[in-house]
Amino acid sequence: MTIHVVSPGETVDSIAAGYGVAPKQLAADNELPPDYALAVGQTLVVRFPRAVHVAAAGETLTSIAAQYGTTVRQLWRNNWALGGQESLAAGQLLVVSYFGEKLGEGVFNGYAYPFITPELLAEQLPYLSAMAPFTYGITAEGGLLPLDDEAMLETARERGTKPVMHLSTLTEAGQFDTGRAAFILTDYEVQGRLAAEVLQTVLRKDFAGLDVDFEYLPGQLAGAYAAFLGRLRQLLAAQGRFLWAALAPKTDTRQRGLLYEGHDYAAVSAAVDGVLLMTYEWGYTYGPPMAVAPLPNVRAVLDYAVTEIPAEKIFLGIPNYGYDWPLPFIQGETRAQSISNQRAIELAIQYGVPIQYDETAQSPFFRYTDAGGTAHEVWFEDARSMDAKLRLVAEYGFQGAGFWNLMRPFSQVWLVLDSMYDVE
Repeated sequence: MTIHVVSPGETVDSIAAGYGVAPKQLAADNELPPDYALAVGQTLVVRFPRAVHVAAAGETLTSIAAQYGTTVRQLWRNNWALGGQESLAAGQLLVVSYFGEKLGEGVFNGYAYPFITPELLAEQLPYLSAMAPFTYGITAEGGLLPLDDEAMLETARERGTKPVMHLSTLTEAGQFDTGRAAFILTDYEVQGRLAAEVLQTVLRKDFAGLDVDFEYLPGQLAGAYAAFLGRLRQLLAAQGRFLWAALAPKTDTRQRGLLYEGHDYAAVSAAVDGVLLMTYEWGYTYGPPMAVAPLPNVRAVLDYAVTEIPAEKIFLGIPNYGYDWPLPFIQGETRAQSISNQRAIELAIQYGVPIQYDETAQSPFFRYTDAGGTAHEVWFEDARSMDAKLRLVAEYGFQGAGFWNLMRPFSQVWLVLDSMYDVE
């Protein structure tokens, strides 16, 4: 894999010719528009086929995979244009393998809301070990809020991706609720009923495990939260299921703030099988323009985390989105719009502005002025920033990574991931 940064005057044809690859394949892999428009500073992922196969009439992905000793999932990963679908036309060119050494293998998880389109979910699932529908919340009485996730679970299983149940303190209004968390964590009887309902749901829907995300916990609940996780793990382990938990991005044991104080890294780690470090949202809706996950900030969290948690238990949280801020930024008034990485590139093309790259943050950004005369600043993720983050998994010896979230299409995330790691 090579990550190419578009220079002034370059075209898809000239870039493809320079690398000796097919322009059509390069455009399809990077989801370029029909006119192949490019922005200066835009990244393109270039992969170099080692072995290819031309499909004959009557052949299927299953038969081709068997012929080459590979899997249908790997064929999907090698051929983004398949979209995770079975359909195959006579004469269609398939990449069986690529040149390049990988950094290793890992477990990769992604989160998605039930309203994700089936097509978008299907094209991403082959790159994931697990997928968690977001989310089973908690009622005022301490029971589970239902989630219509059956279609998602079926799609995941059809593509060899393990479904994972996600439990949070989200209410019917879609907000994390500290009060409901406290209700569960301080009433042992209510907690027991919830744990039993969770286990019943895991078994009934055949989830591979449970992922717990209790946010905004005050410090006095830290011990109770870890104990609750330990209780859940005991129930799940007896049924051969695992338990994960999400952790706020701390850099110190005594870090202040409601987001951090209820998450005791060492205690939570001891109670679960794996933890997701939510290393994103430094750039956020109500904050000043900046990278969503600046690499120095991410590293500071990781450097602290490995002093409290075994590295092999850690999943690195990776954002799959960006923000568009109207300028000037006014604290308390300005509200950034969350956008896809693909949309960010479209904006740069639309307004004819070059994409820049912050070498310290390891993140792309640009500014543009809209038709109404309002200036904007956009920070997002591209192949370079994804490469920088994913390399941390191997560098620190982590179990893998978790992507928040799968709701916005961006093929470069998955091309980079597949080029760097074997997906367990």
